[in-house]
Amino acid sequence: MRVIGIDPGSRRMGWGVVERVGTRLEHVAHGVIVAGTGELPGRLLTIDRELTEAVSAHAPSCAAMETIFFGKNAQSAVKLGHARGAAMVVLARAGLTIGEYQPTLVKRAVVGAGRASKEQLARLVTALLRLPNPPPEDAADALAVAITHANASRFAALVR
Repeated sequence: MRVIGIDPGSRRMGWGVVERVGTRLEHVAHGVIVAGTGELPGRLLTIDRELTEAVSAHAPSCAAMETIFFGKNAQSAVKLGHARGAAMVVLARAGLTIGEYQPTLVKRAVVGAGRASKEQLARLVTALLRLPNPPPEDAADALAVAITHANASRFAALVR
């Protein structure tokens, strides 16, 4: 099983790929799509192009993405929804099933606490995947989503 995890954002979108090898998870790749601060349609095109390249290069068998965190700014939530939609189209075009996880569930699954800090999450991802250095924040979040999905899928397969 090879999972691409997505940490959606309309300006910066993290992605990370992990693969289950036996009982271990191995790091494959990670990155951050910097869509910038221009007009939203141009940012969505950047997301589409760069995420398509990542999917093509690393050939995941499934995908996972964080759900929208509802904050106080409705405008930001709408833009985030558009970015998630662009990512979903890329993943669906590649024929991937998409698991969705709330941010607090991802933190709980990886760190053990739903209110863990971004730094704690990055440290645990670095340790779990035996990385030499912590990945950028958005990529660490995406790798955590991929780890959550890989572990949830493994558990689901065991209980069937």
